[in-house]
Amino acid sequence: MLPGIKAMRSVSVPNTSKSISVLGLFVILGLTSSSAFSGNIAIESETVLRTFNRSTAGGTSSQVAPVYEYLKLDVEELGLKELSFHVYGWGRFDAADSGYYGKRSDGSLLYGYLEYADAYQDMSLRLGRQHIFEGVADNAIDGLRVRSDIGDQFSISGYGGLPVATADSLHPGGDIIWGGRLAHRMEAFSDVGVSYKRIGDNGKTISSLVGIDSAFFLPMDMSLHGNSVRNIETAGWAEHNYELQIRTGDFTISPIFELFEYNHYFGDMAPAAGPFLSLAHSDEKLQVIGVNGDWRWSKNWTLGARAKAYKYEVNDAAQYVSASVSWFGKGLAGAGGEVGYMKGGAADNNYLLTRLFFSLDGLGDDIWVDSIGMDLLYTLYKQDIYGKNSSYCISICSGKKLDDNLELKLSADYSVDPYFKSDIRAMVALAYRFGADF
Repeated sequence: MLPGIKAMRSVSVPNTSKSISVLGLFVILGLTSSSAFSGNIAIESETVLRTFNRSTAGGTSSQVAPVYEYLKLDVEELGLKELSFHVYGWGRFDAADSGYYGKRSDGSLLYGYLEYADAYQDMSLRLGRQHIFEGVADNAIDGLRVRSDIGDQFSISGYGGLPVATADSLHPGGDIIWGGRLAHRMEAFSDVGVSYKRIGDNGKTISSLVGIDSAFFLPMDMSLHGNSVRNIETAGWAEHNYELQIRTGDFTISPIFELFEYNHYFGDMAPAAGPFLSLAHSDEKLQVIGVNGDWRWSKNWTLGARAKAYKYEVNDAAQYVSASVSWFGKGLAGAGGEVGYMKGGAADNNYLLTRLFFSLDGLGDDIWVDSIGMDLLYTLYKQDIYGKNSSYCISICSGKKLDDNLELKLSADYSVDPYFKSDIRAMVALAYRFGADF
């Protein structure tokens, strides 16, 4: 038995995960055991072996060798054309027993839901663990989501359940999340939505957000899209994010504007912010004004330019400019490079960046692998950081299709920077796809 498979048998998951897994299992077994039901099933399995070194507190090097197993199951037309079932989860086992992870084996159910989708009625219903993308919502929940069109120009959606992110850590036992989105669209002209999300714990509001997301398709091949989010609990705007795209001939110019106020962005959910905890209470604001430009020089060549100005409330301002050239051939074949310069107050925010990349496809007739790619990134800092003024990273990847259902993927990364003397990573992934009718 593969270690990744074995690890999945001993994973520790929240009670809600177990409940959904058991519910899904009974649904599948119940329906497939009846001759009145039919359907088709698709299974994707990916076993990933990684290896890398990490320095320990005692100054020694520790080898880490996690084995991952990703398993995906999709059952379509489960008795009814509109009914389907979807599951995706992962398990991990540290083969080197390095102690790098809190537990040697771990895992999680990423999603597992039963869905009823009626294309004729333009409505859908999902029950189980799922990820919600509804305006201000970008959350995994254990619960119910319903969406439906209202006539030709309106749609409405709503969801409610338990937030997966805080189920076992931040506020165990009493969490609830609910919200929805109302949208108005005019075909080929605009799509505007208003959304709301609330997370509560035992009657107390932890987070309450309202937002507007919009997309406008303007004359002369122009478009404007973006969103604004307001934190109701802190009575402030969390973010504004907008981009205007102007296309004329072979040129595309995209001015952008972004504004983040971290006190309102994180709000009372700051304990869940992890590495961004310091920003949540920093009174920091970030404003980004920039422009992206691309010129389709020919059928295969594209020239690009980027410019951004970063303005902070607390930290020093910074500016970034870059120029790039890219060539794209058939399939995945491509090559290119980029040169960029960042000017800021901090040592690690003042550098010259260069990047080269290439990818080749359709190599199976000449060498053993079907595709190969490489990415080289070199950074030269204006000031020394821990005695070093540069860093570089080399990434190499390749793939081989062993048969119609089996694919082998290989990758390796090597980097040296002021924070690590050297960092070596390698990965081997075996992906298997299976489909059948029942």
